Amino acid sequence: MPAPTSTDASHEAILAAWRAESARLVGALTRMTRDLELAEDLAQDALVAALEQWPTTGIPDNPVAWLMAIVKRRGIDHFRRADTLRRKTAELAHARLGHGGEEETMPDLDGRVGQVDDIEDDVLRLIFLCCHPALSAESRAALTLRLIGGLTTAEIARGFLATESSMGQRISRAKKTLSTAHAEFELPTGLERAKRIDDVMAVIYLIFNEGYTATAGQDWMRPDLANEAMRLARMLAALVPDELEALGLQALLEIQGSRMAARIDEQGEPVLLEAQDRTRWDQLLNRRGLAALHRAELLASQGMPVGKYFLQASIAAQHARAGRAEDTNWRRIAAFYDVLAAAAPGPVVEVNRAVAHGRAFGPDAGLAVLAGLDAGALGDSPLMPSVRGDLLERAGRQTQAAEAFTQAAARTSNESERALLHRRAGQNLTPGSTPR
Repeated sequence: MPAPTSTDASHEAILAAWRAESARLVGALTRMTRDLELAEDLAQDALVAALEQWPTTGIPDNPVAWLMAIVKRRGIDHFRRADTLRRKTAELAHARLGHGGEEETMPDLDGRVGQVDDIEDDVLRLIFLCCHPALSAESRAALTLRLIGGLTTAEIARGFLATESSMGQRISRAKKTLSTAHAEFELPTGLERAKRIDDVMAVIYLIFNEGYTATAGQDWMRPDLANEAMRLARMLAALVPDELEALGLQALLEIQGSRMAARIDEQGEPVLLEAQDRTRWDQLLNRRGLAALHRAELLASQGMPVGKYFLQASIAAQHARAGRAEDTNWRRIAAFYDVLAAAAPGPVVEVNRAVAHGRAFGPDAGLAVLAGLDAGALGDSPLMPSVRGDLLERAGRQTQAAEAFTQAAARTSNESERALLHRRAGQNLTPGSTPR
């Protein structure tokens, strides 16, 4: 029997096991019970049991197997109670009406939950269910973090700057929507499978972006969300290893995620890419991202079509491979953006293409790309005026640059980004200042 351990150590072990395996537990139970709410309740029961028992009994040698055993036991108990209730109800109906009810068979949880043959498909089924077309993008993200990531409602709420009660309501409504839509716990095939994988990748990318550059609040980043998105991307790539774009997404997030520690200084202020201390980049994440990109490149060499995540990862790799900012191959990046603009056209791609062309061929080339965009293409986003300000600054047109940065600052809801933009505006209005 394992030796008793401290409460803190137990909680850490429980959290690690839960985060790693909650999707398998919930997925296996959903397959067997065909009831998402019940599956999550049973899995949560196992978590509660661990929280109650491990601090005194000690951490099991195989925490995941322990959780799975509890899940099966609780599931069997639940269905036995339900089966007893049905039988008693049927007996009463038979005595009163003279006939019996229909027999129902209890799911064979003891025999089938946790079988290795089904478990990976269960996780993929659950991911597809969380990203069902009937749900909004926000609901998909919340449900994915809850059921696949194993995060608590409070953790998800903190990540998206929402109250715990409102996030709980969002998750509850998402489950009800799935029930109303009669969403099936099945693996789609053909074109539907490709579409659903695209939806899943979009949700993971949304979660990462909200963590990497927060749209609101005081902090420049929310690393917990970005780290969870990277874990989800790795999980997806392992589940569908033949999907080039899933590998591209993993590569993109890990290469970009490797820069997080260098994106803020000691005072917590944002640091732009070209000013970052590259020795602070996470080299393990960089290597993992580049390895995923290499596997995607091998699939591309076999004739598999590439998409936006692969192309963006290829762009991120140019920065990852440059030891210094001045070593960056901006012409190659500009060429990748030209391909990306054709493959996945949109205003965000065009704004980033303007940055690349501005670095590769001079600020006037970047401004020319921006000139081809409708001024309202990105609505109230600060992205376009901030990029215009950067290009004008590089062109020596500092008064205009200050105006653009001020306009961008007025549009952002993130306080750290607003402070950075005001600082850059001020630098361009101060004679003799050195632009960043």
